[in-house]
Amino acid sequence: MDIFLQQLINGLVLGSVYALVALGYTMVYGIMELINFAHGEVTMMGAMVALAVIGAIVASGVAMPVLLVVLCGLAAAVLVCAALGFAIERIAYRPLRNAPRLAPLITAIGVSIVLQNVAMIIWGRQYISFPPILEIERYNIGGATITSLQILIVLLSAAIMVALLLLINRTSLGRAMRATAQNRRVAGLMGVNINTVISMTFIIGSVLAAVAGVMVCAYYGLAHYYMGFMLGLKAFTAAVLGGIGNIAGAVLGGLLLGVIESLGAGYIGPLTGGFMGSHYQDVFAFMVLILVLVLRPSGLLGERVAERP
Repeated sequence: MDIFLQQLINGLVLGSVYALVALGYTMVYGIMELINFAHGEVTMMGAMVALAVIGAIVASGVAMPVLLVVLCGLAAAVLVCAALGFAIERIAYRPLRNAPRLAPLITAIGVSIVLQNVAMIIWGRQYISFPPILEIERYNIGGATITSLQILIVLLSAAIMVALLLLINRTSLGRAMRATAQNRRVAGLMGVNINTVISMTFIIGSVLAAVAGVMVCAYYGLAHYYMGFMLGLKAFTAAVLGGIGNIAGAVLGGLLLGVIESLGAGYIGPLTGGFMGSHYQDVFAFMVLILVLVLRPSGLLGERVAERP
């Protein structure tokens, strides 16, 4: 029971991060029917920028509260990723908006490779460690341990997801985004600036990716130029699991995938007699992807299919 509760806690933390990244995938797909495979690398860039800023502040010896140092890193990551998301849409995707679907897909893969190499040139191939500035407290719950950082990740993720839902459902920008997703041409005829809506969608998704990247590097204590590849694939799996194009589905899919992966990592060793260890946890994410695509391609909450002109 202790193992189950511990892995459940770990899964909810991991699933919260997956959900934040998956929201970027599902928002872009809901409006453009485009899988932005460069989204994982945007998350990676957010983590690397935040670590660079935090490391520079710590190395400078300036006396600042820990929370302010982390917020400075987060703010820098958000600004850089927002600008990056805007640039990706404007330079790479907008010229191909009316092209066959294969062209933007190949472009997305190309942008992903470019961002990986840019990060490698700037920060090198080595892993970058998160400075040991966080004071982490541990609490025991039913024999399991949860840290203050895990609680913060879950609560911050939940707050961001609620804010996003309110933005989509209660604001003029959200109405414009929903109108564009339903029918781009009609929305344009009704006075919606399609280019602005699509750019804002990329910017919002990139901001969520930046926050997720900072969470990941703070949680694991490491960042790497290649970290966005696997994280992006798992977030894409979460979006497909919940129903890509569906905001609530991305959240549900992320949480479920995190729990499934953590429970699998916790029990795969005993179930296989030690033949397979917890490092095989990635297998479960892709098993879920295969099962969903075979049994329910529309995802758990179904797919909101937009009517295209």
